[in-house]
Amino acid sequence: MAPWRRSSSSAPSSRPARRPARTNARVSPDVSSELSPLAGEEGAGEERWSALVPDLLADILRRVEAGSEKWPPRRDVVACASVCRRWRDVAVAVVQPPLESGKITFPSSLKQPGPRDAPMQCFIKRNKKNSTFFLYLGLTQELTDDGKFLLAARRCRRGLHKEYAITINSDGLFHGSHSCVGNLKSNFTGTKFTIHDWQPPYEGAKAFSSRSGCWFGNKHRCPLVSTGDVEVGEVSYKYSLLRSRGPRRMSCSVQCPVLEGTAVDPQDGKRLSNSIPSSLVLNSKVPSWHEHLQCWCLNFHGRVMVASVKNFQLIAPVEPGEPSDETVVLQFGKIDDDVFTMDYRQPLSAFQAFAICLSNFGTKLA
Repeated sequence: MAPWRRSSSSAPSSRPARRPARTNARVSPDVSSELSPLAGEEGAGEERWSALVPDLLADILRRVEAGSEKWPPRRDVVACASVCRRWRDVAVAVVQPPLESGKITFPSSLKQPGPRDAPMQCFIKRNKKNSTFFLYLGLTQELTDDGKFLLAARRCRRGLHKEYAITINSDGLFHGSHSCVGNLKSNFTGTKFTIHDWQPPYEGAKAFSSRSGCWFGNKHRCPLVSTGDVEVGEVSYKYSLLRSRGPRRMSCSVQCPVLEGTAVDPQDGKRLSNSIPSSLVLNSKVPSWHEHLQCWCLNFHGRVMVASVKNFQLIAPVEPGEPSDETVVLQFGKIDDDVFTMDYRQPLSAFQAFAICLSNFGTKLA
């Protein structure tokens, strides 16, 4: 007779029954949806949250949005938008885009135009050992705060060219990652860079085959869904035949989407892809020569601490007959060995501004 089976007529034994080693004869109770009182509780809870009166739900989200002006309290708005589809729709209708509010809330805000009134103050941290760059949103006026992580990039050499993979996740720094939102590619001489935007997957996207992936370094990456690789900008550095250590001269041509009204749904890629872009040309502001300091100078309004050839400001060119308005659209400057400030505003987005600043690290010009 098996040790785990006991006959009804057998006498009880004082020695406890020993469980046989390496046995899989474990019996679990059958918890069905009809017998379990907890079954369907999760689905019922979601229905209760989504069944709130629309006016009451909108009022709740307005109060949450008004009470979280900056990060990290701003994450409460993202948490409300993650409850269910209905909450997300109301949150998108309540939250204003960075153009109007001057705040970054959803990941889609990184590809929307920056603030209209004042620049968005960010900073970039560089890691020379593994050629990675991290973009943070400044939380205070101090230049040394921890900041809110926004984007990350990794530089890789592909033959004679350089390429930067830009992601929204600091752990997915490779080409073809699910978190990859775009890339930056350079030419052979390092004087021209193209910005590519990976549009969100469209409905009915098909999976890549095993041969349709792409190589990044010595690794083959194959994304699960197809994405659109759209060129949204170009950065050019003017090469001078002179050997002088003068300031860099750069020009940018970018496609800026025009989005107004409310924030874009993080899962709605149609509105981003269907928005009508406007072409914009930016040129670097020419610095003035300071006779006393014997160097080129620009007014960074206290946001730059170290003199560097990488420091620059981009302004929109003024057409003949128009009043001269040298509004700085993007400024980039050094404050420490591996820390740089990046301040941008309308019509550039955080993604485009970050890509332009990355080209400043990759150019071969002195």
